[in-house]
Amino acid sequence: MKYLLVLAVVLVAIWLWRKGRREELQSRTRPPPPAPAPGSIAPPQAMLRCAHCGLHLPAADALRDANGTAYCSAAHRRAATH
Repeated sequence: MKYLLVLAVVLVAIWLWRKGRREELQSRTRPPPPAPAPGSIAPPQAMLRCAHCGLHLPAADALRDANGTAYCSAAHRRAATH
């Protein structure tokens, strides 16, 4: 009977120790980084493919010829016309 009582006391002590340890770990964890402001991320851009090399680049960075064909650089635009 005394072994059963000792076992019960040990189990309660382990349970209390684990509970305290769990609370300590939760209080020690860092909060998640703040979410970026809604207006700080740029909206997605249309991507175009260079007619000479096949590179995909944003439409704002593409160079176009008279026909509207997109190129990644002036050298590729010149190479396509020659």
